[in-house]
Amino acid sequence: MAETPSSRILPISSHAPEFELPDANGRMHALDDVRGPRGLMVMFVCNHCPFVVHLASALAGFAKELEGQGIGVLAINSNDTGRYPADAPDKMIEFASIHAWDFPYLVDADQSVARAYSAACTPDFYLFNGELKLTYCGQYDSSRPNNKEPVNGADMHEAVRRMLADEPLMETQRSSTGCGIKWKS
Repeated sequence: MAETPSSRILPISSHAPEFELPDANGRMHALDDVRGPRGLMVMFVCNHCPFVVHLASALAGFAKELEGQGIGVLAINSNDTGRYPADAPDKMIEFASIHAWDFPYLVDADQSVARAYSAACTPDFYLFNGELKLTYCGQYDSSRPNNKEPVNGADMHEAVRRMLADEPLMETQRSSTGCGIKWKS
């Protein structure tokens, strides 16, 4: 489990890259299907990463909060499931159910969407405004699986608050930390 900080190559104010991906049941979802009128949060996650598991239940409540504010939420699994079968679509259904995820959890089998977003690790978070311009790219909070800090979503909550209040963006956006995306060879 190597820790890899996000490269955060996708510049702030970039437009959300388009996509059309299936969920684990094969139902297709496009960017315009999942965005909310006030924005969109895209999370790159997987089932086996301890950093994702650490946040998974909190993300369910946070997603409901965002959806109540008009912000769409989705998760994307871009890992190589041939080498990491714990991240396979049938396991995604189980993982989402265990953690009460009601938002779309999509399969990026060819990894093109992760590349388009410049995602580097799981979890990796991207917050877009109602015009689908990137306003935040970074960590959920400072909590990690073994650092004893509470999972509170402080960084994401502040980024959302500023975006919805049309305030200046956070000057410090701390890169996500987690497991590197398992790229296909």
